[in-house]
Amino acid sequence: MALDKKFENLFLKVSTQAAIASNNFVGKKNKDHADKAAVDAMRSELNNINMKGRVVIGEGELDEAPMLFIGEKLGTMSGPELDIAVDPLEGTKFAAYNLPGALSVISVAEKNNLFNAPETYMNKISANVPNDQIIDLDFTVRKNIHNLADFKNKKPENLTACILNRPRHKEIIDELIKMKVKLKLITDGDVSGALLVTDEKYNVDIFLGIGGGPEGVLAASALDSFNCFFQGRFLFEKDNDKLRAKNMGIEDLNKKYFLNEIVTGDTIFCATGITSGELVSGIKIENNTIITDTLITHKSTGLKKNIKAKQKINAT
Repeated sequence: MALDKKFENLFLKVSTQAAIASNNFVGKKNKDHADKAAVDAMRSELNNINMKGRVVIGEGELDEAPMLFIGEKLGTMSGPELDIAVDPLEGTKFAAYNLPGALSVISVAEKNNLFNAPETYMNKISANVPNDQIIDLDFTVRKNIHNLADFKNKKPENLTACILNRPRHKEIIDELIKMKVKLKLITDGDVSGALLVTDEKYNVDIFLGIGGGPEGVLAASALDSFNCFFQGRFLFEKDNDKLRAKNMGIEDLNKKYFLNEIVTGDTIFCATGITSGELVSGIKIENNTIITDTLITHKSTGLKKNIKAKQKINAT
């Protein structure tokens, strides 16, 4: 079944209000305050929606409240049962230090249609390709790049790879440099990093590497609407993570997940800019008016666009 079109504006408002709340702390060097403002605003908006909502991808467990925790119930408890994935402030450091790319992100699907996973790392790969014959987590970096170059009718040195700039990626980065692939190194924000493969205007051909598992699920829900390829493999390294995964019903801890196993059915995804990045513009205030920019997708309706919105300051 498809999600009702009315939810587009409702969830657009959720990410927008979270972004506006967080914007009050941009550049104030306190990422916790910026994050909490986004969380509180997001929770407040979600609780106004006629739904039986449940957080399946959130910020930790119940004992870490007031974050939007995994298993938290949201909404008026009347209406459809929905799974919710949230990252109220993607790029906490970006917001704290007024750097580009801070977002407020939410994805929604019908009950049991979003992968339910604990907060852990995920090895992931995405590109605008039709299948796993071209790129695959189990291929070497060299094979992925050569296959992608062949598919796009480009030379490897004309491809651009986006990857988090982390010591854990040294071998991958070294291999890409050897192949003369152009690098786009990002410091945080791997939801937006993964989404840069959706359109040629971003000039990113492949996203790869290890980042947050929740961010992987959020990115997958948007990539699904763009018919892009995504794979992820959760990395359960600590015993506690393995136990939590098994309690959530994950039997094979080494399983490689395809996009249609992470996200099934219809989804709505919203990412509102807090500080300007490549996907969306940040919040602007002009003449007592707040201007926001949100990337919104709705799989069943084919909606994939940026929506600019305005609201008066102190509007209710």
